[in-house]
Amino acid sequence: MTISDDDFESVYSDSGAESDAYVPDDEPAPKKASIPLINADQDDITSLIKKEKVTKNVPKSKASSPPEDVDMVDAAESSGTSTPKSSSSKAENEERTIEEIYQKKSQLEHVLLRPDTYIGSVEAEEQEMWVYDAEEDQIKKKKIRYVPGLYKIVDEILVNAADNKIRDPSMNAIKVVINRSENFISIQNNGRGIPIEMHKEENVYVPELIFGHLLTSSNYNDNEKKVTGGRNGYGAKLCNIFSTEFIVETADKERKLKYHQVFNKNMTIKHDPKITKNAKGEEYTRISFNPDLSKFGMTEMDEDFEALIKKRVYDLAGCVEGVNVYLNGTKIPVKGFKNYVELYTKSMDIRNAEGKKPIIFEPVVSPRWQVAFAVSDGQFNQVSFVNSICTAKGGSHVNYVADQIVKALVAEVQKKSGNKNIKPFQIKNHMCIFLNCLIENPSFDSQTKENMTLRVGSFGSTYKLSEKFISLISKSGIIDNIVKWVKFREDEQMAKADSGKMSRRLNIAKLEDANWAGLKNKNKECTLILTEGDSAKALVLSGLSVVGRDKFGVFPLRGKLLNVRDASNTQIMSNAEISNIKSILGLKHGKTYTSVDELRYGKLMIMTDQDHDGSHIKGLLINFIDQMFPSLLDIPGFLLEFITPIIKGLGTSDKSDARKYFSQLEVHRKEFEVPNREERQLIDMAFSKKKVADRKQWLAQYEPGIYIDHSVNKIKISDFVNRELMLFSMADNIRSIPSVVDGFKPGQRKVFYGSIKRGKNSEIKVSQLANYVAGVTQYHHGEASVAATVINMAQDFVGSNNINLLVPAGQFGTRHEGGKAAASPRYLFTRLAKVARYIFHPDDDDILTYLIEENKSIEPNWYIPILPMVLVNGADGIGTGWSTSIPNYNPRDLVDNIIRLMNGEELVPMKPWFRGFKGDIIPNGSGKYTVNGIASITEEGSIKVNELPVRVWTESFKEHLDNMRDPTNKKTDINILDYSNNSTDMAVEFTVELDDANLEKSQEIGLLKVLKLTSSISTNNLVCFDKEGKIKKYNSAEEILKEFYDLRLEYYQKRKEYLIYVLNDEYERLDNKSRFIELVINDQLVYINRKEEDVIADMEKHGLKRMYPRKKKNVLATEDDEGDNEAADSSNNGYEYLFTINVRGFTVKKVEELRKQRENKLKELEEVKATSAQAFWKRDLDVLMEQWDAILQEDEILNQQAKPLATAKTRKRKRVTKPKAVKKEEDA
Repeated sequence: MTISDDDFESVYSDSGAESDAYVPDDEPAPKKASIPLINADQDDITSLIKKEKVTKNVPKSKASSPPEDVDMVDAAESSGTSTPKSSSSKAENEERTIEEIYQKKSQLEHVLLRPDTYIGSVEAEEQEMWVYDAEEDQIKKKKIRYVPGLYKIVDEILVNAADNKIRDPSMNAIKVVINRSENFISIQNNGRGIPIEMHKEENVYVPELIFGHLLTSSNYNDNEKKVTGGRNGYGAKLCNIFSTEFIVETADKERKLKYHQVFNKNMTIKHDPKITKNAKGEEYTRISFNPDLSKFGMTEMDEDFEALIKKRVYDLAGCVEGVNVYLNGTKIPVKGFKNYVELYTKSMDIRNAEGKKPIIFEPVVSPRWQVAFAVSDGQFNQVSFVNSICTAKGGSHVNYVADQIVKALVAEVQKKSGNKNIKPFQIKNHMCIFLNCLIENPSFDSQTKENMTLRVGSFGSTYKLSEKFISLISKSGIIDNIVKWVKFREDEQMAKADSGKMSRRLNIAKLEDANWAGLKNKNKECTLILTEGDSAKALVLSGLSVVGRDKFGVFPLRGKLLNVRDASNTQIMSNAEISNIKSILGLKHGKTYTSVDELRYGKLMIMTDQDHDGSHIKGLLINFIDQMFPSLLDIPGFLLEFITPIIKGLGTSDKSDARKYFSQLEVHRKEFEVPNREERQLIDMAFSKKKVADRKQWLAQYEPGIYIDHSVNKIKISDFVNRELMLFSMADNIRSIPSVVDGFKPGQRKVFYGSIKRGKNSEIKVSQLANYVAGVTQYHHGEASVAATVINMAQDFVGSNNINLLVPAGQFGTRHEGGKAAASPRYLFTRLAKVARYIFHPDDDDILTYLIEENKSIEPNWYIPILPMVLVNGADGIGTGWSTSIPNYNPRDLVDNIIRLMNGEELVPMKPWFRGFKGDIIPNGSGKYTVNGIASITEEGSIKVNELPVRVWTESFKEHLDNMRDPTNKKTDINILDYSNNSTDMAVEFTVELDDANLEKSQEIGLLKVLKLTSSISTNNLVCFDKEGKIKKYNSAEEILKEFYDLRLEYYQKRKEYLIYVLNDEYERLDNKSRFIELVINDQLVYINRKEEDVIADMEKHGLKRMYPRKKKNVLATEDDEGDNEAADSSNNGYEYLFTINVRGFTVKKVEELRKQRENKLKELEEVKATSAQAFWKRDLDVLMEQWDAILQEDEILNQQAKPLATAKTRKRKRVTKPKAVKKEEDA
């Protein structure tokens, strides 16, 4: 229920109503309340914040006597202050009387005299604690100065408020007020109030007994199982004792009474309670107090203490389910333990390798146990609560949970690390546990209750890790962290294996050592050059004839270096390349280097080709140094690279090139700058297996055109990673992932460009086309890959292309083996398919952006088809950090949806579709589809298979049947007797024979399942490069279509504008030609036997327009840009198109012919202007669909021709049954 503060009105109202109800015997009623007045209209506790400090007149006659509990203490200690020791102390003691030495103290006096026994230290101490940071809205660890005792007395009241939720489940609010300036704290809950009734044995009211008398509690019955925080009878009384003023208020709904009582001066002064009527039937308990700061060596509450208490208030919001917690009138926005734990995520470094949520919550709900887990940073951490008590030091409850997690992980950790000697505590050190539990009658090692000691068997409940929780923890990254730690320990062993002394001479194959390598005082001048292979080494040796071999050594790398970042120690120690580099440089494992004095070489220079693979080799070497010898990168000038011309690889450079390079060594030699922390993180991101998600994000930032500037003398590691190494990673992605615009990968685009540029559409050998494509597109790699791309683009069997853009003339592969059986490229012929130019319309050619390679125009950055070909033919590819899997879709479905978009209608969801596939593709939710083949039972009792799932090839299915036919194969549920295969290159037909029992069992299980005639297709990895060349993941095929639609419509408008430009240009040429001829034949313009400049002057006089050769039009350019573009051709005066008219053209007939052409061109121009972009597109789609229908009709004819030959009618076979057991007598 929601409570009101109206009940305060009768106690604190200015009207004096409550004062009239109670006046002390010896003193007049106070004129002002000792805490602020309450505005009855406010429904929050904000009004409790004090506005001014009021002095209380304390009636002496009402001061109660201290409790009778006593302790015997030495009188020297009774003052509460320490007595300095001196040599005369013995004498002083002898002078004191027995009564002075031995004194009796009350329990209350003992609490004040020995506070550390009850509340902990009253001295300020510095400690790293969890506190709440309001600015950052997080709980974080911070070194603070605080007094544990003061913290404990406040915590006792907070825990009491939380305990009331256990007693009264209907309680739903706790309100806390902290006023630092007034040294005032108030804590209220709206649960069941304290009984306002006289205790018959103690003759005091129960609230006074609870809060004003030591060793009173409702928790003394050990036979009663309670899950509250109080236990020993001190609790709230300690807060009273250490407060200058302590006020108890409660509302008893059952007895319809309200209770108000004030205590002063450390509970030594007690006022009589004020008891009034509770007409509204409210329920609450409110404790307000002013801590006695003098007892804690303080003059005021500080920020650290406030942050600590606020954190405890947030604890309650997270630990006490179903209760709204308010702090200074504001509701704390924490709902439950899970929400509370998430406040720690910002400040804890507990993110795992995949970048998932850093905290894992136990998914199985338990009434008494709430558990969460996170990966720690190498030290065990825990945040735990027992019955709302913050157990900062943990205890048996934390060990109970942690031990279960350790037990669940130990086997997997040992397996992954390869170390069987890993101890449980080593795993525990990588864990962080969040725990909120309810324990019956908990016991602690002290009154401060920071460490629970209760044995597990007495908890009153059990908790067992759920299987799902264990699985989530296993995937959290903790195992990898432990494996890293194990690796670190193994590294120490590796360090012992390295030789202690620097060797002068080494016996390493292919090493050309510098003459001064390993020589004291000269080693620092030596440079080791690591080359990309033997040919590069030979180049360096030629160059060393210029600079000599005293200071330079050479060692060729055999391919790419091992990525040591995630490699095991066994892999590293057994890697010859790594061992050789360490030996040549004189490296000692694990050693931190501040100089190169102890190395054989003072510098390390990398020399690779200036291509993507060369960049990768550089990166792997930098990764090796950063991972195994990071201090070397902190030595300026240690790591260098040798830059060679981009246009020439090391293998193609000759001796003269080498001498030229080394004669200009300072030009080619570049130094890597010392990396900062962020740059080292970049190296880790680029090479760590755990940083897949980070690499995805990194590569998503790629923008075409970035490059590293090698004109500078020093190179930053960040520039190398982001501007050079990224190109290697992106090159892999660019090769593997298509453009969303044209559906092509670069190789496919080059083939298509070459096929168009060829001009002729006659058949050409695939090998010849590959050679031609490589030439016109400046392709610098092997032509075999181009030939393979040609073959793939021409394939048309089921599961390949829906629309093959090249014609397959020859054996290009079939569905028998998924196209793998294609003939050699030199035996295959192909040409551009007729449908290709209906999809990639010639009218778009001049509005594309063509790339430039080595000053030559090559293919465009992308084509702009009239259908999203990435959906028509699909795509699969695996790059670096990214992969893609896009299924094929029906062109007809795509066209229909494009028309819907034109009409402003909603898209109809599309499902994958494969040309020629006769089975079913069924959606099963979450972007996934089930693909079913076709199987049926014949009249003869056999199983006929007429279709396989998409991309389940005939040969692989045949192998599956062979396994089913093998009676010794235990991996199959069903065994078959035999099968026949009548499949063709286009059609599938298998007949499977089974006995009666297996046939019946197959029907029960399902034919498709038994024969594995189902597969799945996912649309959850639709990754493409967008129009800007940035990698992007799409959520659905419909999203791809919408993005394509917007771009394609824009380009139809560009096409229209370009056509208008072209037609207008042609119209004006025809107009000017006809006028020019007419002027000449009418003798109005004479140009024979005259100077050209004079003729041009007359041409301009008659208004004939200068017109230049038409170039590809950029429709986005301004008119001024266009003029500049045309005028740039200084060899053309603008009238060449008139001067070049043949003399035969100067006739009246020619004029009429030109005028007719001009009118036709004008008509065509007006028609284009009147046609919308959508109309152009729809017209193209209509034509394409006519072609598509023709393709499908042709497929139907071919399918009829390719049907398996009809076999002779199978004689109805005798059913095969399993033989029954025969008795031995019959055998005899």
